[in-house]
Amino acid sequence: MPWWMVGATAFMMSLSAMTFTGLMGKALTGGVSIAVVFVANATGYFLNYVFFAAKARQMRVVSPIQGIRLRFGRVNEQVFTWANVPLNVMQAAIWLNGLSVFVSAVLDIPIEQTVVGAGFVVLFMSLVGGSWAVIASDFLQMVLLTVMTFVASVVAIVKSGGIDNLLSSGLPEQAFVGEGYSYGYLFVGWFLCIFIKQFFSTNNMIDSYRYVAAKDTKNARKAGLLACGLTLFGTSVWFLPAWYVAGNYPDPSSWGLEGLGSNTADAAYYIFVKRELPVGMVGLMLSAMFAATMSSMDSALNRNAGILVKSVYEPYFCKDGDEKKLMMAGKLFTAMFGLIVIAAGLFLTTLKNFGLFDAMMIVGTLVGFPLLIPSLLCFFVRKTPDWAGWGTILVGMCVSAFIAFGVTPELVQSVMGMEQPMEPREFAELKSVTLGVGGHLLTTLPFFLLTTLFYKEPSAERAAEIDHFFNNVSTPVVVEDTEASLEQDRQPYQLLGGLMIASAVGVLLLVLVPNDLVGRFIFVCIAAILGGLGLIMRWAGKRKMHADRLSFQG
Repeated sequence: MPWWMVGATAFMMSLSAMTFTGLMGKALTGGVSIAVVFVANATGYFLNYVFFAAKARQMRVVSPIQGIRLRFGRVNEQVFTWANVPLNVMQAAIWLNGLSVFVSAVLDIPIEQTVVGAGFVVLFMSLVGGSWAVIASDFLQMVLLTVMTFVASVVAIVKSGGIDNLLSSGLPEQAFVGEGYSYGYLFVGWFLCIFIKQFFSTNNMIDSYRYVAAKDTKNARKAGLLACGLTLFGTSVWFLPAWYVAGNYPDPSSWGLEGLGSNTADAAYYIFVKRELPVGMVGLMLSAMFAATMSSMDSALNRNAGILVKSVYEPYFCKDGDEKKLMMAGKLFTAMFGLIVIAAGLFLTTLKNFGLFDAMMIVGTLVGFPLLIPSLLCFFVRKTPDWAGWGTILVGMCVSAFIAFGVTPELVQSVMGMEQPMEPREFAELKSVTLGVGGHLLTTLPFFLLTTLFYKEPSAERAAEIDHFFNNVSTPVVVEDTEASLEQDRQPYQLLGGLMIASAVGVLLLVLVPNDLVGRFIFVCIAAILGGLGLIMRWAGKRKMHADRLSFQG
């Protein structure tokens, strides 16, 4: 796939309905600090461009777990498979809950029913379309979501009388830190650990599936740079509507969304769209939420299915590699994971002590971080025994278990000599991010490095696999252009350009919805941007076709 499609899906993987529900609810009281998560993401994507995107593509694998097999052997292939699958399920359940909060607010139905309904819709789209369709739609939805959120932010600024008025009325007294912090050094620790966490989250073998589909090394690196730019742009506009709501509708209990219970604040973006944007925009936002969540949940549906097919089903149950059997198994696994995610999403609705943002951080840090350490360091540290992979995960899980079940506010206050109790936000962020990242950096990461002391020369077969892995990741992928490959490159320009023009026509029809002149003008602007970009893509595809023909004639 070309760089712009891969970059779009890498960007969309960092988005889901969670971005416009849980994170917007956090923005009401968390101030500018909530944007730190996405700035850290952008930093990670830039490092993708500098280093990791190329290494990921150059592994020359279909599933990232195949890279684990080459680097650490078959035992670790199974360990990483069965450790990664439940992690993806938990993340997808959180994303599904984020989508359900928005859908529940729009349709005014209980969130439990929404989890089931929305879960089956996303499952159907992922099952029927597969990963290629998801990646293709990611680009279209990225454009639509970017345009819509940009327009929403412009409206928020205009209605506030300027960006200064918006920020002064919407941000808490401590504008950067937000409410709920009594100890400034705890926030500094959280701030630094967020950058470290997102660096590991965006630069590791497990998440390399973002780039393994790129046409070649050059396209993979450009995709990382595109994802970085899109994330920085999004961070600058996404939270403005939430801060507008904080300044103009500060009491969530007055929003009329009692059905959401303790999650009412997570509907802040919906309140802005419903009350400040023209009639019809809520429907567009709803479709965008489904699309964003589909691109994220794909990691727990199509990707998990792919991992099990390539690392479990094919090598042990389908050794003849029959494509029809593999495809059927992939669909069955996708459906199975969809049902498991829905069940997990229903379970999360019963948890009242953690918001969606805190739950996302806990899963990413305490559950996911032990897997990320060996899957990143293995590119730099060669002489480790194979058991370093599963051994590091085991040590990391013990560290996470102690933090999750052994650390209490009273213990922290006693160890750190605090004179007054911590605020609930302080302890939640300390436990979900600072202690998790810090504990793994001080214990789990050194353990992996110390395994080099026990390194012994592997068997000839394993040595050949390890050499193959490192030779691959150090050798750029260069695709020789042929007439057939160039035709394949041109197709996405024409296809997605046409879909964007069709979307522009659909949005333009919303001018028929009863709105004032300004409201109808907003739809005209969105349609004009979408249509203009679609025409540019169609033109670029035709120009590329003409240039390619001249090149071959020459």
